[in-house]
Amino acid sequence: MLTFDYSGAERFFQNGGPDFSTAAAAHKAFSDKSGAGAEFTGWAELPRRIKETELDRIVETAALIRSRSKALIVIGIGGSYLGARGAIELLRPLPGENDPQIFFVGNGLSADYLNDVLTQLGDRDFDVNVISKSGTTLEPAVSFRIFRALLDEKYGDEADKHIFATTDAHRGVLKSLADDRGWPCFVVPDDVGGRFSVLSAVGLLPMAVAGIDVRRVIDAAIAEFEALDRRSTDNPAWQYAAVRQHLYAAGKRVEILACYEPSFRFMAEWWKQLYGESEGKDGIGIFPASVEFTADLHSMGQYIQEGPRDLMETVVRFRKARTNCPVPFEAADADGLNYLAGRDLKEICAIAADAVREAHIDGGVPNLILEVEERNEEGFAALVCFFELACAISGYLSGVNPFDQPGVEAYKKNMFRMLGKPGAK
Repeated sequence: MLTFDYSGAERFFQNGGPDFSTAAAAHKAFSDKSGAGAEFTGWAELPRRIKETELDRIVETAALIRSRSKALIVIGIGGSYLGARGAIELLRPLPGENDPQIFFVGNGLSADYLNDVLTQLGDRDFDVNVISKSGTTLEPAVSFRIFRALLDEKYGDEADKHIFATTDAHRGVLKSLADDRGWPCFVVPDDVGGRFSVLSAVGLLPMAVAGIDVRRVIDAAIAEFEALDRRSTDNPAWQYAAVRQHLYAAGKRVEILACYEPSFRFMAEWWKQLYGESEGKDGIGIFPASVEFTADLHSMGQYIQEGPRDLMETVVRFRKARTNCPVPFEAADADGLNYLAGRDLKEICAIAADAVREAHIDGGVPNLILEVEERNEEGFAALVCFFELACAISGYLSGVNPFDQPGVEAYKKNMFRMLGKPGAK
């Protein structure tokens, strides 16, 4: 179980601070499915459901891919790739000797990036996991066409055996192609939006191929959602949702998510989609941004410390480090660092984080701390469950439907019209 500390925001509270009874009402609307978008709240039951249905087959398929391929090409965009990439970079930033390399494509339209991936892939044996609810989203569809041609060239009649589709259970272009060509299929659930889908096959298959123990992830997620279901003001999901909305009402319109682990970068990208797509509508919403500490303290640190005072900051911290790294003693002490000799970098980093927190609060930035025990499968599951539930509650508190995203279609209509797609207007 993670812990949430909002004491660094209390001096910025107005009118008595957050009203946690509103978070209780929002949680009730979510759990009894009376809130807007209730038909897309299946992610809360997803860990139990996936354990009873697809988890064994996901693990078996990952073992097959790991046994025969040196690379997995994951084709998807937005929620179809950010969660998996966040998990892999957080938990397996340095692949093991027998781990296939995971390449993520279909998340943009850069020819240079795609050709760089093809160059890195070289002549290695590889499999493809294409992830799309419909199969018609332009970016992944184009990449999939390119990699299907490469599979045909490399494997000939055996090419179809190297494709795994994660898509709608019953309909859509990709589902039809998979049925026609015999590609094994995994399900994008109807009641789970893409940004909430990381604990389905969307995220779990690439994670398992990378060497992550997805059974541990799912068991931890089941326990975490149970813990977060308690109806009490000490529920950290209530606290986070209510505090950030209270600060927003007080003029803190930008939330910066920070972490002192570089491997957290794509978890922050996943978080940005989760909150940005869920809350940014109807002309309102907290703008989600992210930084990497301590590196960004030497760049963005100036802005955070003394820029416009419309910022709040949420910091993810891990209690335990995976390894030790003590500072060595040096007789000459030319760099003047002997006062740190024998002290571990984890301790030094923790003190730096405390110093940053104090400075930012004094500079007018409310500071929230989310602390997780360890950077492992259980820690990852705790973060996902916490952020997802808090996002639902926070969205309801702001008065929006946190489970739709009508605005993302606007650019697509223009793009298809400009590209000359038949029937586009």
